[in-house]
Amino acid sequence: MLRRIDLRETADAYDYATVVPRAEFDVEHAVARVEPICTAVAEEGEAALIRYSEKFDGVIPPSLRVPAEVLQRSLAELDPQLRAAFEESIRRRRAVCADEAAMPQPTTELAPGATVTTRLVPVGRVGLYVPGGLAPLASSVIMNVVPAQAAGVASIAVSSPPQKDFGGLPHPNILALCALLGVDEVYAVGGAQAIAMFAYGVPGLCRKVDLVTGPGNIYVVAAKRLLRGRVGIDSEAGPTEIAVLADSTADPVHVAADLLSQAEHDPMAGSVLVTASVELADAVDAALEPMAAATHHADRVHIALTGEQSGIVLVRDLEQGIAVVDAYAAEHLEIQTADAAKVAARIRNAGAIFVGPYAPVSLGDYSAGSTHVLPTAAAARHSSGLTVASFRRSVHVISYDERALLALADGVERFALAEDLPAHANAITVRRPR
Repeated sequence: MLRRIDLRETADAYDYATVVPRAEFDVEHAVARVEPICTAVAEEGEAALIRYSEKFDGVIPPSLRVPAEVLQRSLAELDPQLRAAFEESIRRRRAVCADEAAMPQPTTELAPGATVTTRLVPVGRVGLYVPGGLAPLASSVIMNVVPAQAAGVASIAVSSPPQKDFGGLPHPNILALCALLGVDEVYAVGGAQAIAMFAYGVPGLCRKVDLVTGPGNIYVVAAKRLLRGRVGIDSEAGPTEIAVLADSTADPVHVAADLLSQAEHDPMAGSVLVTASVELADAVDAALEPMAAATHHADRVHIALTGEQSGIVLVRDLEQGIAVVDAYAAEHLEIQTADAAKVAARIRNAGAIFVGPYAPVSLGDYSAGSTHVLPTAAAARHSSGLTVASFRRSVHVISYDERALLALADGVERFALAEDLPAHANAITVRRPR
């Protein structure tokens, strides 16, 4: 089912980043599509939001802002066992975020009377987007809201597409989770128009935010790119992807199930196995076909698994396998090898690393305590997943007394003059004793 890429005869200096192509994700083309939508929201406000809801979602919400009583009713009607699962996921995510929030804010004394303090300041207001297209990702409510709350964000708004099946409201599980987390500003607005609503603000409905976070389809990503600068964004997340680095000790049924799990998200999802074991590769393929045929979203899964973005990469040995997955920089990377923890410690580039046979990506999607909002398309080489730090800004607070300044004055003046900025030097000179 999965195509094979054989790297066993390639030279060690080979550029492995080019080996496994990803799904075509033309954000620039989509920017042209969303620009008039964003402009209309900026100029027309609620009228544009209602028009685009009818056009793209096939329904007009009874209210663009979800009433408080609807949020509470969704929570009251939530299945008790599902509520317990939600609460445990929240508890674990909060525990991790609490440790992240407790990171020190150091003050460095550079000389007597000379200090620099690194102060972490929460973003004032954030807009959190929760997808509702191919899958209503209620889990994204937890992944966005909990770290924002732990960071100390004072104002949190959530938006998710209206659903025809639920009378023009977002999915009731999404609404129930918002109520469970104490978020009462929730909008039935989806797609690029939701990002525009957050970026520009809509008079009488939604105040402008400082930062927009959360995953979405290509049009959500395009709107983020278009409006970046007017509003902060977390990332431009593309289709989901999983890489599994496995050896002959891996259970092929586990590997197949994990590759299938991410293919379920999207026809453009990438599922990649990297292994030196041809026997494992054959066994995974054999296990995958009946699983894929029997799964609920079989058509979507088949497209994803047979696409150019998915495959089995055969390598000479574990060393080459590590080099391949490091170059690929997957959103999710599973290590299913002997001594998996030791192998995982050698990986530099991945959105999140899942160690051993009992840490599948699905665990991280919901209840591991980790974030599932992660960098895609090799952005893990330079970017991180959504954490408490994503909702904070680092501000240096500089405090020097007269003696500390004068001790540096000659050097600062010379530095400024060397850059042909004499007014900079003068700002030091005027502070010398007269």
